[in-house]
Amino acid sequence: MAESESGADKSEEPTEKRLRESREKGQIARSRELNTLAIMLAGAGGLLAVGGSLGSALLSIMSGNFALSREVIMDERSMAIWLLASGKVAVDAVLPLFLALLIASIVGPIALGGWLFSAKAMAPKISRMNPLAGLKRMFSTKALVELLKALAKFTLVLAVALAVLSAKVDDLLAIAHEPLESAILHAAQVVGWSALWMACALVLIAAVDVPFQLWDNKQKLMMTKQEVRDEYKDSEGKPEVKQRIRQLQREMAERRMMQAVPQADVVITNPTHFAVALKYDPAKGHAPVLLAKGGDFTALKIREIAQEHQVMLLESPALARAVFYSTELDQEIPAGLYLAVAQVLAYVYQIRQYQAGKGKRPAPLPDLPIPPDLRRDE
Repeated sequence: MAESESGADKSEEPTEKRLRESREKGQIARSRELNTLAIMLAGAGGLLAVGGSLGSALLSIMSGNFALSREVIMDERSMAIWLLASGKVAVDAVLPLFLALLIASIVGPIALGGWLFSAKAMAPKISRMNPLAGLKRMFSTKALVELLKALAKFTLVLAVALAVLSAKVDDLLAIAHEPLESAILHAAQVVGWSALWMACALVLIAAVDVPFQLWDNKQKLMMTKQEVRDEYKDSEGKPEVKQRIRQLQREMAERRMMQAVPQADVVITNPTHFAVALKYDPAKGHAPVLLAKGGDFTALKIREIAQEHQVMLLESPALARAVFYSTELDQEIPAGLYLAVAQVLAYVYQIRQYQAGKGKRPAPLPDLPIPPDLRRDE
């Protein structure tokens, strides 16, 4: 188990914030052996694929530049012309191989850890110039692993190279007796296959190095319990700050709620403990909407605002409690309360008609039908 600089065990998995910050700093798993393997395979494969055209281009350049006529030799401009022509032939021949190497040099690094550009990783660090830190890195576990990998890589490549050379002895000796054209093509083929086999030897090194780099990077990002707690405090904020934010949010929500009370059709009360303000707009919905609700002091404030703006107050303890507990602000009342609220709104309409001198005084409201599942007792 990894330990922090303070000696505490790093037993906790890295958090998302820790992983994100590590990527911003360029601290991700990378394998140089995987990069080397990709470039070697691309180079060997490209040499096998275009070795014939490379040999033909070399023969063309040699035959063209070693068999010049007297007129060309005496012409001062011929040197530049032949140089440009030879350069074009050479570029056309090696361009596919260079493209393969370029692609491998890009794909190899991003195959482990993905694409990453970090300005922080490129910034100079004075701490890296500390000789004590440099000595510590030289004698660290990672330095020992790198040394073992280098020795293993050298041994493997050497063994494969000797095996390939011993297997290709006949081909190498035969090249000396072949015509120049076929000798060049044959030599390109032998070099390509030899490079491919030596590159394949690096597969074993990469197969060991990739899991180690993933493990080593994860160990560096592991966190202690205290670091997790500190990060949680930093990300979530201090408890007193969060409490103050919640208090401000409640105050803002209550102010918005109180501003909506004058728009209500009716305020139903408990009569003192609860108050709910309802608004019915057929053009916007199919059921009345709860504009405001509150208990105790908030209920008193809702009643005061309703009286100031001549919003009708109606006492119905059972309905007030049912709406208070079943409906959130700016939501429609549940279907079980449709009938009871409809009777209340009809009664309010009749009262307004009576107060305007356009109808008779309505009879008192009967007991409102509250479903058992929505009924709440004190």
